[in-house]
Amino acid sequence: MDTKIIEMAALGRALYPGMLYDCRNDSFIPGITLWDKNALRDDIDVLDQTKTFVKLAASDSVSDKANLLNVSASLKASFLGGLVEVGGSAKYLQDTKSSARQCRVTMQYSQTTKFEQLTMKELGNIAYPKVFEQKTATHVVTAVLYGASAFMLFDYSSSESENKQEIEGSLQAVVKKIPTISIEGQASLKLSSEEKKLAENINVTFYGDYELDENPTTYTEALRACKKLPGLLKDRNSKGVPVTVWLYPLTLLDSRAAKLVREISLSLVSKTESVLEDLADAERKCNDLLRNPITASFPELNKSLEQFRELHSFYKIALQKSLVSILPNIRSGALENKALGDILTNHGMTPFTATNMNKWLDDITTQLNVLTSYTSALKDVTFVSSERLFNSILYDPNVDSVVSLTFTSLKSEDPYLVGVRSFVYSDALANFGQPITKAFSYPTTQPWFTSLDISSRMRQNLTLFTSFFKTNINNSRIKFVVASISDPSNPGTSIRLYQSSTLKDPKFQPVSKPAAPVVGTSDGKPLVTLSKSPTGETRQFIIEYRNTQPTDSASDLAMWKVIMTPDANTSFAFSDLNPLQQYWVRYRAVGTLGVSEPSDYLQFSFSGMLDFTMSQWNLSMPSLINHIRTKIMTNMGFSRWSSSTIKSEVSNIINNPNLSYDGEIPGGMKIGTALYFQGTALKTGTSFEMNVRAGSWSSGDYTFFAYFKLGESMAFNTRRGPNWEASENVSSCPITKGSAFDMFFVVKQEGWEVNINGQKVYLFKHRLPVEKATTLGIFGDIVMNTMGTVSNWGNSTFGKELAPGISRTVLSNIQSDVQYPVSNPQKNYNGKLPVAVKPGLVFFFQGVVPSDFKCFAINFLVGSDIAFQFLAQSIGMIYNSCRSGNWENAIQIKGSPFVKGSAFDILFFINSTGYEIIINGLPFSTFAHRMPVENVNFIEINADVFMNNFSIIDVDKVNIKAKIPANV
Repeated sequence: MDTKIIEMAALGRALYPGMLYDCRNDSFIPGITLWDKNALRDDIDVLDQTKTFVKLAASDSVSDKANLLNVSASLKASFLGGLVEVGGSAKYLQDTKSSARQCRVTMQYSQTTKFEQLTMKELGNIAYPKVFEQKTATHVVTAVLYGASAFMLFDYSSSESENKQEIEGSLQAVVKKIPTISIEGQASLKLSSEEKKLAENINVTFYGDYELDENPTTYTEALRACKKLPGLLKDRNSKGVPVTVWLYPLTLLDSRAAKLVREISLSLVSKTESVLEDLADAERKCNDLLRNPITASFPELNKSLEQFRELHSFYKIALQKSLVSILPNIRSGALENKALGDILTNHGMTPFTATNMNKWLDDITTQLNVLTSYTSALKDVTFVSSERLFNSILYDPNVDSVVSLTFTSLKSEDPYLVGVRSFVYSDALANFGQPITKAFSYPTTQPWFTSLDISSRMRQNLTLFTSFFKTNINNSRIKFVVASISDPSNPGTSIRLYQSSTLKDPKFQPVSKPAAPVVGTSDGKPLVTLSKSPTGETRQFIIEYRNTQPTDSASDLAMWKVIMTPDANTSFAFSDLNPLQQYWVRYRAVGTLGVSEPSDYLQFSFSGMLDFTMSQWNLSMPSLINHIRTKIMTNMGFSRWSSSTIKSEVSNIINNPNLSYDGEIPGGMKIGTALYFQGTALKTGTSFEMNVRAGSWSSGDYTFFAYFKLGESMAFNTRRGPNWEASENVSSCPITKGSAFDMFFVVKQEGWEVNINGQKVYLFKHRLPVEKATTLGIFGDIVMNTMGTVSNWGNSTFGKELAPGISRTVLSNIQSDVQYPVSNPQKNYNGKLPVAVKPGLVFFFQGVVPSDFKCFAINFLVGSDIAFQFLAQSIGMIYNSCRSGNWENAIQIKGSPFVKGSAFDILFFINSTGYEIIINGLPFSTFAHRMPVENVNFIEINADVFMNNFSIIDVDKVNIKAKIPANV
């Protein structure tokens, strides 16, 4: 071992030919030489050794950095053990990333200039032989290679939302371009916009053997520095600093000299490096957790991390001291390699193994993630991070109550840290060279955040607290906070109530959202049935009602009228409401503290003081007819499309708007959107119009204007300010008097496409920018049931089914919301009625007639006889009856309210004299009884119709109940 000449990296140390070196502790010995100083200066061989190279490295491990500096395994062991003090560019070895989210690329620029060596003459003329007897050195420097190196560390701190691997790849690409950019000076041309953005956020650290006026800290400054580096040594006429040295064993000159007995085992060096890398990784993870914003809000976790960092540092220093003491002794032969192996074995028995540290840090990370997820929606709530802040809130004279979402399991005494602290201050670490007999055992307690029961309670508490906070945020006498207080009796979280600066309830349950109200009638008045809050104590109710459609607008809150009940009685009767008008009602529970969020609202109407009996019914009561239709089906039930399709694909729905209508189009219009309308034309009406515009009704720009003359014609136009442009006219109109219609205004690339009852009727090419349209206006002789917007026409069911070449006849059975619709015109439906027919019943039918509609029939049967046949044709109506196979006198009505491809609904009111028929909400005709209605026991439906719904309604005065919701 002692006869080997050693090549070694200088690492910024001031080494020169003739200097003595001790390889046992990797230190040089200044001031003492074997030769005369003048002889050393005069008898030196000098050779030119000019070389330049550039390297890039993305890894930050000790091994990779050592490889860049050509550090041998033995010298690396000394560096790891703290024996070597590096300088110049070699300080790069000491720079480690402080964060696991830190992306780093290193660029090395190196030059060599001169090679100097002692001559054989000097090796033979030793002037100071006593050095051999002193045994302070093992080698002498016989040759030095001079030059210089520079390391530029390019760091980018990635966020949690960024892909670190992708960032590292982009960072390496940006750094790789520096040599070419610095030569050509065209950074603006070499970097893409994304690379420029990345470069602007790069931090640069410089370690070098060059004298720069200013060390670079940014990417741009690094570019300028790289331009200067190649000429710096030449400009200063400098050979640089020692880069590599060659060591000659002194025992080859004199056997009395000290010698290097053995080197450190390569496997032990590798294990030592791995241990120190694990410690560095844990330090980085700890630093990241301390930087997490949520950590500062919870002092227990912040304190635990600070304690870990302190104990970790203490242990690392102790471990390196142990290495410092044994490495020289192993090299001198005083100890075997086993001594280093014993230290590494001892390390495996400590709390500081990678497994133990990572498990604890992972637990802390999980806790912080849980805390983040539970508090992310509570940005407006005060986080109490200290007892001083908590007391200032509790004793605030302007605050009556403090409601705290409290995390109760963030222990101030962490079992792992207790064990770590015990080890760090034990004799085992003080005498780390001695074998440790008992290995550290990681605490086996189950973390609170892994318990399903605790997690379930935490979710419930978060929901309760969030709802209660949002509802009572404007109550200045209640203060809401988030805190952490240990409470083993309530693991996870609890809602704590403080009043008068004192804890009143450690498990406070505030009132929460109650069930939706139920509306009935009592003595002709609407009776609302309420439910108490599912949590907390309900003491009163706040009932809110209105007669306009609720929206999500904040300003809309003022539209609710409020009634406070005197107690927690769950029944409340309204008074002074307008009969037959639509109302919306909701309510809140009032608790011992604060109020709950409102229940879901319920839409209702009632008949008030109207107390008609069956004998008083007639077709001049449209309000009562509409009341019954509303009871039977939702507003969207009138459409040719099913209610589920409309609910899922139509946005910003408005039901039963008052006409004339003038309102904002939510989100405006653009290519690919559509407006949807479903309504009924008045039987006595003549026309209606619609406009989509920007600006006011009188002077705004009409982007699209549509005029419909029922059953006769259509016209489409635009208006710029007050000036109309050329009208485009169509000499027909598919919407007739008394008919129901579905209509879409579709914004396509080329213009406004108008679809009515499943057919494209016109394309009006764009004249004004559609994006400027913000307002919709409707005026004329129609009843509008439903309207809204379709945000993506091409992907909607409507757009696909109304595409060219698709027949509505085929698709009607798809659009039905029933499992077995009557979709085959050749197959009759015949069903026995499970109730006795009598005056006071209403038969309700809702469906769609296909686009190839010719006729369909609804037969009221008495056995095989037909008491009443309702035969609908495209040109008119026929009513008749049939006894024993013989048809009786037919009643013919000219004109048909049924439009090919459109939806319809029919009501047959049965009274003591006959059948009263209402089609699409409008009185149509009557048919007098020819057979006793009590004998009717079957219903038959056949021919060209898709029937979506058939129900039988029992009318008792004006209170109606659905006896048979029969889907056929």
